[in-house]
Amino acid sequence: MASIAPERSVLQPAGPRRRVIFWRHGRTSWNAARRFQGQSDIPLDSVGESQASHAAALLAGKLVSGAIGEVPLQIVSSDLARAFSTAKALAALTGTDVTVDSRLRETFGGEWEGMTFDEIISSYPEQIQRWQRDEPGIRAGGGETRVEVAQRMVDAILEGVDQLPDGGTLVVATHGGATRVALAKLLGLPEELWRTLSGLSNCHWSVVEASGSAARGTGEGAWRLLEHNVGTLPEPYEAPEDLAEPVED
Repeated sequence: MASIAPERSVLQPAGPRRRVIFWRHGRTSWNAARRFQGQSDIPLDSVGESQASHAAALLAGKLVSGAIGEVPLQIVSSDLARAFSTAKALAALTGTDVTVDSRLRETFGGEWEGMTFDEIISSYPEQIQRWQRDEPGIRAGGGETRVEVAQRMVDAILEGVDQLPDGGTLVVATHGGATRVALAKLLGLPEELWRTLSGLSNCHWSVVEASGSAARGTGEGAWRLLEHNVGTLPEPYEAPEDLAEPVED
C-alpha cells in the first residue's frame, strides 16, 4: 500500500516559481475609530506596532528558516508611514532593505478621508453603495476609481517581480482596499468578479505564485492564489455594518 505524504504548508519551496506576498499594515487610530484613511498618512498605534512585530516574526520564520527554507527575498512598501513601519518590522528580522514605491498607496479618497463610516453613509449614500459594488467609474469621495488603483498597484508589483530571481519572493507592504483590487487584477479576474475577494485584516497577508510551466510567465492572469487573508491574530475580519467592504485604509 502506497504511503501518504504528510501535509505541508502551501508555503513550501517554490522551485523556479516566483511569489508575491501582499501584507496589510498594522492597526492605526483611524482604523480603530472606523475612519476612511485613504492616503492620509496616519501612523500605527500601539496595537498596530504589536501586530506588525508579531506578524513579521512569523513571516520571517517562514521566509528565512521555517516552512519554505531560505529564499531570495525583496520587500517593497507603500510610502505611507503605517505600511512602511510594518515593512521595517520584517526587514529588521530578515536583514532585507525596504524599497518604497508611492504606487502602492491606498486609494485616494478625496472628501471621504477622515470621515467615519457612518458619516460617509449619511452624506454620500448612493455614491458609497456604487463604489462598494466596484463600479469602474465611481471615484471614492471624488478621488480614485478601483480600476485606477488596481492598475498602478499591478504596474508596481510586476516591476518588482521582474527584478526577482527564479524562486524569489516579493513582500508588498501595503493597504487593504488596494490589495483586494490589485490581487483580483493580477489573478486575471474580470472587474465584475473583483468582489469575490474579501479584504485583509490588519497585518494579514495573501500569497500568489506564478503559474504554468514557465517561471517567467508573470503577467496579469499568470498567477494562482495560494493563501488569502491569512493571519496571526485572534480577531476575524469583519466588514462594517451596512457596508460590503471596509473603508479604504
